[in-house]
Amino acid sequence: MEEFALKAYAPADHRNVALIGHGGAGKTTLAEALLFRVKAVSRQGSVTDGTSVLDYLPEEHKRQASVGLSVATFEYKDRKVTLIDTPGFLDFEGEVVAGLSAAESAMLVVSADAGIEVGSELYWKKSRARRMPAFVVINGMDREHADAEKALASVKEHLGPKAVALEFPMGSGAAFSGLVDVLHNEAVTFEGDGAGKKGPVPAEYQDALAEARGALMENAAESSEALMNKYFEDGELSQDDLVAGIHAGVAQGDLYPVLFASATTGHGIGRLLDVIAEVLPGTGEGSPAEGVHPDSEERETRDAKADGPLAAQVFRVASESHVGELFFLKVVSGTMKPGDDVFNASQDRAEKISQLFYAVGKNRTDADALSAGDVGIAVKLRNSAANDTLCARSAPIRLDPIPFPTPVIDFAIRPTSSGDEDKMGTGLARLSAEDPTFRFHHDEETHETVVSGMGETHIDLTLSRLKERFGVEVSAAAPRIPYRETIRGKSSVSYRHKKQTGGRGQFAEVHVRFEAVASGEGFQFADEIVGGAIPGRFIPAVEKGMRESLGRGPVAGYPVVDFRATLFDGKFHDVDSSEAAFKMAASQAFKQGIQEGSPTILEPYFHVEITVPQEYMGDVMGDLSSRRGKILGMEARGDDQVINAHVPASELQRYSVDLRSLTQGRATFLRSFSHYEELARDLQAKVIAEFQSHQEELAKK
Repeated sequence: MEEFALKAYAPADHRNVALIGHGGAGKTTLAEALLFRVKAVSRQGSVTDGTSVLDYLPEEHKRQASVGLSVATFEYKDRKVTLIDTPGFLDFEGEVVAGLSAAESAMLVVSADAGIEVGSELYWKKSRARRMPAFVVINGMDREHADAEKALASVKEHLGPKAVALEFPMGSGAAFSGLVDVLHNEAVTFEGDGAGKKGPVPAEYQDALAEARGALMENAAESSEALMNKYFEDGELSQDDLVAGIHAGVAQGDLYPVLFASATTGHGIGRLLDVIAEVLPGTGEGSPAEGVHPDSEERETRDAKADGPLAAQVFRVASESHVGELFFLKVVSGTMKPGDDVFNASQDRAEKISQLFYAVGKNRTDADALSAGDVGIAVKLRNSAANDTLCARSAPIRLDPIPFPTPVIDFAIRPTSSGDEDKMGTGLARLSAEDPTFRFHHDEETHETVVSGMGETHIDLTLSRLKERFGVEVSAAAPRIPYRETIRGKSSVSYRHKKQTGGRGQFAEVHVRFEAVASGEGFQFADEIVGGAIPGRFIPAVEKGMRESLGRGPVAGYPVVDFRATLFDGKFHDVDSSEAAFKMAASQAFKQGIQEGSPTILEPYFHVEITVPQEYMGDVMGDLSSRRGKILGMEARGDDQVINAHVPASELQRYSVDLRSLTQGRATFLRSFSHYEELARDLQAKVIAEFQSHQEELAKK
């Protein structure tokens, strides 16, 4: 482990930057190059050969790609910089959301040979939803097929005219030899893997420089009315005004500088560091952190002040062998020190701070304190989880929760070894506490343990961790659909339960009317007994017998809902009648009454909201129709269309995978349970046949 020491900085001197973009764009390699340039690491790590300090988990070595976010903090030009490297694969969207929540700025990394790709587009939209200061790095300028002009055009097409070049490359591929610094009106010629040599701009780039500088100046002037007036009066801005205008435009989230670099050769890395330190806003330049008082629920804010009341948010929890759980913190106000007693406002419990660390990926060093603007790690927290707020008990606040995405795919799992159920439950509880996008529950109807996540890869990775960390291997399959049974008509049945065994017998007779009620009204029981046909003390037993039978319908074994059972007559015996006898009579009357009341099967429907680019609208709507979906409406949201629909749960098992395939990964969707509807008769026959086959198998055992 490499040791590194960091001093305290004022919040305005912090630069917390989330690296986002499509998988393969080179985010981690770029971050490694930045760390090596500032000597935060002794050698530049590589993702492909397993030497990266940021991608250090076994599963990342196996996949040669990030599966979780990683943090690296270092000092540069009197700034404390924290890079938050996030995965590009869409199944790990939760890690990106967590990283963006802890950062003040976003660095969109774009491949020089591919331009804007699906992950870049989706994660850029998330940064825009937060109006984060952001800039773009076109990486891989040394690649054989690098095309700076094409990549920049792709950036402008997707990000708009506010994406403005601060520089442009001199050559590409093997000929990538330098940069024209538009902001400073000079050229940087590369020498080895160093920062480069500054000098005058070659004549052949003068026209391009004039055009680029004019565009940059115009956009900088738009950051304030005062600068705009100067620009109109003088026709240009001074260098100081130009820098101030760019800084203001970036801080407001209205200007996106574009830079060029090669992470593998180190070219352009020094320039990138300068922009992070000099152009990006510091902590506290934006709006204060917001939340609510945990008791009154009144809205409150916290300014980024080291001497203010403590408020910090756990934005990620991870677990490592020989270390235990790591709690990644963003301190938004105040100062936290080892030994402090703090208050977890999310759990309403006390928490003790033991050790605090700064991190450069897998390397960590002790932190004497974490103060406003700091991103660090705590260990040995007993009562905390992801999204929790740690604060001063004297000034409690529950910070607004991180908007983690909701799971979109489900699997039913069971341990492959008998007796592992408890271990499995313990492991799933820990994994879900660490990852808010992974959830599980036990379905009382289907008697299955159902896990939910962001995609098949996300689920596979989480279940692998379940095996490695908790020693529980499981098998996974599509979960059973929680159908319901009900009736469409009416029936009137009588059932006599009579049993004589030599001693006291059993006798009960009930006459019950069954009829359908409106959807969602559940089970209703009515007593219309007159004249003492059944003594009042036995009436509750009749209702109890009915209720105990609701969980397993006579048609396909699913819960029965939305009907009324009216007890209107019956008989009893002075000696042989009992509560147990009337419960049994009611149970048998229930089965007969449902079967004679035109029974039917109901299937669950989900409400889905699909955000899709216009060009895929027809394909997505056609696919929804093939899934028996019902389109509720469409609306524009920015450049995309939003489709709202109701879709049967049985048609959504692999929808996240299929939707990505259908739209080249550019569409996303949210789902939530909506209601139940009657299942088509031909599909009912299949469900009933499966139930009967299962019953026959049980009878043979």
